Order: sequence, then C-alpha cells, then structure tokens
Amino acid sequence: MPGRVSWIALRITPETNREGVIAALFESGSQGIQEDGAAVITHFPSDTHIDDIRDAIIDADPHAAIAVADAPDTDYSQRRALVSAHRVGDLVITPPWLADGFDPHNTVIVDPAMAFGTGEHATTRGAMRLMQGLIRPGDVVADLGAGSAVLSIAAVKLGASRVAAVEIDPDAIGNAEENIRANGVSNNVEVIEGDATVILPLLSPVRVVIANIISSVIIPLLPVMKSSLTGDGQAILAGIPTEERDAMLSALSAGGWTVEREDTEDVWWSAQIAPC
Repeated sequence: MPGRVSWIALRITPETNREGVIAALFESGSQGIQEDGAAVITHFPSDTHIDDIRDAIIDADPHAAIAVADAPDTDYSQRRALVSAHRVGDLVITPPWLADGFDPHNTVIVDPAMAFGTGEHATTRGAMRLMQGLIRPGDVVADLGAGSAVLSIAAVKLGASRVAAVEIDPDAIGNAEENIRANGVSNNVEVIEGDATVILPLLSPVRVVIANIISSVIIPLLPVMKSSLTGDGQAILAGIPTEERDAMLSALSAGGWTVEREDTEDVWWSAQIAPC
C-alpha cells in the first residue's frame, strides 16, 4: 500500500473557453476539479508530464493563465478518504474499503490507487446509465479505451457473457486486471492491449461497443464500430464535452448513425447510437 504521494497543483484561469479547459483537464487524467472564483484547480501526480497538460489547456483556450506549483505530500489514507461510493441507477461503483454492505451482484469495485477511471468521473456514470438500458443477458461487448475496466466489469454485472477490454495505454493494463480479479469476472473479461482500430474487427461481431474516449478518437472509429456490430447491435459513446455535441451529431449523421438516447452530466455528453 502506498504511503505518501507527491502531487503537482495546477491553477488555471480560463479566458474564453472554461468548459474546454475543464474537458482538457479530465481528458489528461484529472480526477477532480475545484472551482475558485474564475479559476479552476486540479492536481496530478508529480511524475506527470505537465507540459503535455499545459499544451492541452492552451489548445482549448490559448489565453488561459496557468500556474503550476508543488502541492504538499498527501498521505494515502487522507486521499482515499476523499473517494466515495456512487450509485448509478441499479449499479454501485465503490472502492474496496467501502464495498461491505453492497450487493456484489450489482457492485463494481474499483481501486482508485492508479486512477484510470472511477465513479468520480461523470463520463463513467453517463456511460453506465446508458448501458443499463441496452445490455442484455448473454451479450458480447467491446469496451474501447477501457482504462480501469470499470465499464467492462459493469457490463458483466448487467448480464454480458463476454467482454473485451481494449486499452492502448500499457500503464493502465495492470490496474484493469487487478480490478477484474477483485470483482470475480476474470472468466468474462479479457484485457487486450492495442489499437482499437486494429483489434475491434478481430472481435466482431459484438452486440455492444462502448467507447469512453475523446471525440477526436471516436470519429475515425465510427466506420469500424459500425461494421463490427451484430444486426441489432448498438454503441455507447462517452467522454464528449457538451460543447462538442453538435459536431458529434453531424459526424454521426454523416456516418449513418442515429441517436437512440442521450445523457448529460456537468460538462459531459454521452449517447447511445445505432446504425441507420
């Protein structure tokens, strides 16, 4: 169990695109945003490539003011006290130390120590709400950009018989596998490291594709997703800032998709889509 963790604090004052800055921070791996007047504050582990995050912020708002400082070391016990269980429809996402008392059949246990996706993210919750109206017993599911595998595990809890958790980031693989074991779904979920564009066609046909990734990655994937679905298959998209909704709707229409359901929380938009 880790002891003390070193952090870097970022204080950003957006000028023209506050939602875009917040979206860039979450897409860069932020686990939470604190608002302080016009500024937003977030923290990253000290080994994070801050220059990459700075570039993402400037891309969203070229005139944003950015201040970077070392934050006081945080004891792991203090950090974990900030993580809570979340009820999302019929499902619960919880860290291991809060799992007692919840029904294991509809509980997803995620250790946030490595933080590649937890219930703290509105994008995770949006995808899970849509999944509960789509996934049926026995479904085969592909989870693209699986991260912690939280959505893959949730798919099994909802009745999926087989899930491929596809993740390109090698640093996320170990965390995903640990979470899968902790939830007792190792026989149902396989973690596959690699590019979803290459891997998804090898998995087809699947009835449900879940893509909780940024829109610039989702849009090029849409043709592959469409050709990989069963005849009655559908997809769930998440990780999309609300300000990009219209552009995504245009891309979906041009690609021969229709939106079946939508979900919005904070500055994040999710959608359940089906081929026309």
